[in-house]
Amino acid sequence: MKKKAAKTCTNEFENIYWPKGMSVLGIDEAGRGPLAGPLTVAGVIFPIGYENPAIYDSKTLSEKKREELFEIIREDAEWFEILIVSEKEIDTYDIYHADQMAMARIAEEAPAEVVITDAMPVELEDQNKTVHHPVKGDQKSINVAAASILAKVTRDRMMKEYDKLYPGYGFAANKGYGTRQHMEAIQKLGITPIHRRSFAPVRAQQQILDLFGES
Repeated sequence: MKKKAAKTCTNEFENIYWPKGMSVLGIDEAGRGPLAGPLTVAGVIFPIGYENPAIYDSKTLSEKKREELFEIIREDAEWFEILIVSEKEIDTYDIYHADQMAMARIAEEAPAEVVITDAMPVELEDQNKTVHHPVKGDQKSINVAAASILAKVTRDRMMKEYDKLYPGYGFAANKGYGTRQHMEAIQKLGITPIHRRSFAPVRAQQQILDLFGES
């Protein structure tokens, strides 16, 4: 039986802009859906013509592979940035706009002529930069795929540390997502400082606590 070939990025946009000598920035995030923990947003610029077939959508890779690629990406990238968007920022602006604002900040700061995000439209003050936001951008651009890996590894590491700080919620395993264990822990142990109070399940529990005069 033949081993299934690993998927590689199509580099749909790099193939357009790299031959013209134009640098490409890829941006992606990790952690839009969880009830707890920050959002991490990363941007990566690889040298024109860069190749690494192992770099692909972080969700399709094993944790071990992501960790390996994390170091390779940081070493090989011409430029990269990782932003941590706090729970308070998420609650203030909502998750969509907090993500959008972080991506725009990275795009404005990055020394690239072309910006590719994973399905997130961003408006930039710098009108000289070309922006694309394709669906499944982390499968169509090696720069976006690399950004997805930096963002996910950074966030996963943070959630493992939060698991030590707030035991009982299973943060190391569930990464803050609303698993059964996590939901039961919220009801039993309450809400931690890293929970997103604007998210419905957390907000509902907070309302119960407020009703009974608990903090």
